[in-house]
Amino acid sequence: MDLQVTGHNVEILPTVKSYLDKKLTKLNRHLPNLMGAKVELTEQKIRSQEKRFRAQVTLVANGTILRAEEQAETLLAAIDKVVPALDRQIEKYKGKLYKKSKAGIAARAQNQLQEMAAETELVPGVIRTKRFPVKLMTTEEAVDQMELLGHDFFLFHNAATRELNLIYKRKDGNYSIIEPVLE
Repeated sequence: MDLQVTGHNVEILPTVKSYLDKKLTKLNRHLPNLMGAKVELTEQKIRSQEKRFRAQVTLVANGTILRAEEQAETLLAAIDKVVPALDRQIEKYKGKLYKKSKAGIAARAQNQLQEMAAETELVPGVIRTKRFPVKLMTTEEAVDQMELLGHDFFLFHNAATRELNLIYKRKDGNYSIIEPVLE
């Protein structure tokens, strides 16, 4: 498994990297096709000591992205909390492969976004730019990937139309697709 570790306001010591490798290797028994992991460790400058350190882990397995984030008083405690969260994500992913159940993930993601917005005051403006590969997939695969990420929208290359599409979850629980038309 390819492990990439980055730190923001925190130095990544070799002991921390080996601890992460040991913890994340255990996830291979549940998801043997795990190709890589990207770990972001951050020390936040906030008053609350309980949420001072943040560990965000993104896993890639056969083109599917699983992500979990946890906060704790210490860096190792945040890592210890994020591994069970990833384990739950993997179990949900495997359950979706067999059962194709689609309940509850988007609602929980919406609650998490509302809690995050309440904790921090949002300043309007572009604060982050992300780049990611856009895979050729069906609409159902795009819905599954969007729910696994906990997002309300997802950009994908539609296998039926061979064009870029944006799928999003509506307030009524259904989904809509935006098909851009170049002028």
